[in-house]
Amino acid sequence: MTRPRSPERFVFWASTAVVVGTYLGFPLTVLLRARLRPRPVRSADHTPSMSVVIAAHNEEAGIGGKLASLLACDYPRELLDVVVASDGSTDRTVEIADGHRTDGVRVLDLPRTGKAGALNAAAGTCRSDVLVLSDANNPLHGDALRAIVRPFADPEVGGVAGDQRYLPSAEADGSAGERSYWSIDRVVKRAESSAGNVVSATGALYAIRRELFPTVVEGVTDDFFVSTNVVCAGRRLVLAEDAVVYEVPAPKAGLEFQRKVRVMTRGLRGVYERRELLDARSHGFYSLQLLLHKVLRRLMVVPLLLMWLASVVAARKGGRAWTLVAAAQTLGYATGAAGLVVRVPGKIGRLVSLASYFVMINAASALAAWNLVRGRRITTWEPAREKDKAEDDAP
Repeated sequence: MTRPRSPERFVFWASTAVVVGTYLGFPLTVLLRARLRPRPVRSADHTPSMSVVIAAHNEEAGIGGKLASLLACDYPRELLDVVVASDGSTDRTVEIADGHRTDGVRVLDLPRTGKAGALNAAAGTCRSDVLVLSDANNPLHGDALRAIVRPFADPEVGGVAGDQRYLPSAEADGSAGERSYWSIDRVVKRAESSAGNVVSATGALYAIRRELFPTVVEGVTDDFFVSTNVVCAGRRLVLAEDAVVYEVPAPKAGLEFQRKVRVMTRGLRGVYERRELLDARSHGFYSLQLLLHKVLRRLMVVPLLLMWLASVVAARKGGRAWTLVAAAQTLGYATGAAGLVVRVPGKIGRLVSLASYFVMINAASALAAWNLVRGRRITTWEPAREKDKAEDDAP
């Protein structure tokens, strides 16, 4: 196995190089770049006027808690404008949000148009210096609002990404894998930020100077599309690790898979809409970050599949080493698939959970890529917990 001498071996080693380069080489390059070429951000305590925009569709289960955590944040109330844009909600979302009008919450009861339309409508009513965008079911840490505007003391900074962390959830299955992913991703984002820009922000919490907020187009991941407009404008998009927002994993693996397919489909569509950022002549190292993080990683199922198929073919032609390589891959994928169905406790369970998350994320990316190829756009959807309730109530 020291040197490819046949087509299947060449395919195996070429695919391996792509996989290793994306999953290991890129993070190490980012970490090294941060150490060798740091670009410190000037951060300071200041309080610009702020509009917090929340787009919601049938979020009665979480909107009350979200607004409570938001209004409990340590930020001057006279500088805080909160807008809840209901995207055609048919439950008690508007009623619950209306109950906070005396606290300064504005409610836009809009027809069903999709999240892009709701965000555009809400942003059009805001006149604050900074727009903060956050999902409807993610509670904030008490210092999150102050923390997310501190980097705006640096005039080069146009957008700030918050730090998403997971709350313990007794109902969640397989969440250890995703938590581990976010822990690794946080390290990479920290390095990206310290040397230039993070690739994009997470919709759980991010902030942007109002003049940089674009008109959100349909069919894209809005947090990616909005936050990358900062880079298009030549400003910095950085991470505020102390701006903490909490996330509860999806209670069922099936629901999480559906969510991943939706997010990745819209994410790939967003990269297409922002394809100008892939031009390294204009955007330098950021173009490489975007290519590896948002394109190759989303298409990693292709080289992974080629690795497995090539090793199977090589094993059939003879060679104990190739048989072991093919068997190891098969065992890993089978373990991951089984972990999506059967929950394994203990330390072994954490390893199984990692394998399961890896299998799920790549299966979801394959379906998302197929959606992009066939031109399928996802503009509206129901909250996952609403589907979950419908399944539980079904006879």
